[in-house]
Amino acid sequence: MCIRLSLWVASCAEAFSAIDNRKGEVKTRTLSKAIDIEIPDFLSHPGCRHNMDYDAMREEVLMNGEGKVVENDTMLVDTGEFTGRCPKDRYIVDDGEAHNNVGWGAINLPIKKSTFDKIFDMHCKRLQSLEKVYVFEGFVGASKKSRRSVRVVTELAWHHHFCTNMFVRPTEEELENFTPDLTIVNSRAKFEQWQEEGLRSQTCVALDVNRGLQVVTNTEYSGEMKKGAFSMMNYLLPLEGIMSMHCSATVGRAGDTAIFFGLSGTGKTTLSADTTRFLIGDDEHGWDDQGVFNLEGGCYAKMVDLNPEKEPLIHAAICRDAILENVIVDADGKCDYKDISKTENTRGSYPMWHIPNHLPEGFAGHPKNVIFLACDAFGVLPPVSKLTREQALFYLVNGYTAKVAGTEMGVTEPTPTFSICFGGAFMPLPARKYAQLFEEKIKKHEVNVFLVNTGWTGGAYGVGKRMDINATRAIVSAILEGNIEDDNLQAPDAFFQLRAPKQLPGVETSVLSPREAWADKAAFDVQAAKLRDMFVANWTKFSADPFMERLSAHGPGGNALLR
Repeated sequence: MCIRLSLWVASCAEAFSAIDNRKGEVKTRTLSKAIDIEIPDFLSHPGCRHNMDYDAMREEVLMNGEGKVVENDTMLVDTGEFTGRCPKDRYIVDDGEAHNNVGWGAINLPIKKSTFDKIFDMHCKRLQSLEKVYVFEGFVGASKKSRRSVRVVTELAWHHHFCTNMFVRPTEEELENFTPDLTIVNSRAKFEQWQEEGLRSQTCVALDVNRGLQVVTNTEYSGEMKKGAFSMMNYLLPLEGIMSMHCSATVGRAGDTAIFFGLSGTGKTTLSADTTRFLIGDDEHGWDDQGVFNLEGGCYAKMVDLNPEKEPLIHAAICRDAILENVIVDADGKCDYKDISKTENTRGSYPMWHIPNHLPEGFAGHPKNVIFLACDAFGVLPPVSKLTREQALFYLVNGYTAKVAGTEMGVTEPTPTFSICFGGAFMPLPARKYAQLFEEKIKKHEVNVFLVNTGWTGGAYGVGKRMDINATRAIVSAILEGNIEDDNLQAPDAFFQLRAPKQLPGVETSVLSPREAWADKAAFDVQAAKLRDMFVANWTKFSADPFMERLSAHGPGGNALLR
């Protein structure tokens, strides 16, 4: 299969080279910021390992005892106590322009600049005292017009390897006059003064958007570094009129781009690993006047239940130069992806070129279709619904899904949640800013927007069953091929005003009408009403804003489509 796919990629390379002509247009821009804190010159550290190649990183990880080699020559590491992100310990420095720009609240928690500086200085002193220190330098963003340069200084060699996988790797020429827009420091230093400084715990992942600095404290979970860089872009890009998105993206032979919004565990990576299309990226993107571009240089996929038949591209990508996190192996070094005794959030990071049909330049044209992925733990949403423009904005702002077990610390089973733009933990600006940009984009480019439920059907979590991946793939294919037309849609349902197709190849008709898939119709009504009321309650956070208020009638509990 991989050989045939590689041949297909080669045959299409010329066609895709014309999708976007941005390469080499503009040099990297730096932030306009004043650094009033001492940042050591880590490159002059006598033990500095700087932008190592993969063989050298492998030697360092093994020499330090940080990991071991398992099947397919893959490196396996253990992230220790923390196997997922710590969103309750995520902070943004409340100072300067950020004070007025950031949407403060339960997600974007403020931290004093003085506290941040103490933690940053603590990390720097520890890193300077070590025998070896690892420095990665690269970029966030495939578009040279808007990308930012990032320097990551770490104590652990495998963190250096992770950053090499996940960020855009620079050329030798680009390193000659490299100046970081964002500097991330990540060591094993312990901040003992956390209580007196008003922090929730000893764990602190804090971002200073004014000065372009991040600290990662008391957690070795690697995703905090990439999400810090993503949060920085989600702050900067919208202020420049560029939509930033927590989504995967693919492009077909004809240049038709599709993007998949969704929180971790909803299927962004799985559904974008499509052998019939080019992969732009699996998690984080921007959308500017020329199209969609990847913010990363690699993929960070969930490994739980990884199956070579259902996810052949991802399974094949787990080989030498990939890193597995917290995966359980047997005595023969074979990976047991079903074993979740350590965590359900087992992960694998790998460079983009491990996916043979990746798009090397990392950008393509404007999307034709946008898909919102929701893992509905209540089992009451249709497997697919075509949204009106107002519904698209409503569901984008709410970002409903269920947090999947393991993705965040303390989540042990699917838990209903609302997350702005399907990635609220990484969105520093108010929801309105992202919604306005999204509305401008879908209007201008006449984009179709769909809501796809990758969660449960026939009953809620614990009673029903998870949507079949093959049925979901059939739904995505129908969307991308333009086979879900308005004249084949059911009437809006009474709870959510969602319009599902009447019929669709590869999907049982009863599943398309969620209530029909339930044996107990009364129980369905109870669950649907419960979720509807949760939507209504969540929307009260936004409805006072005139821009948002006009959307109220188009969501659950409204009547814009039912009149």
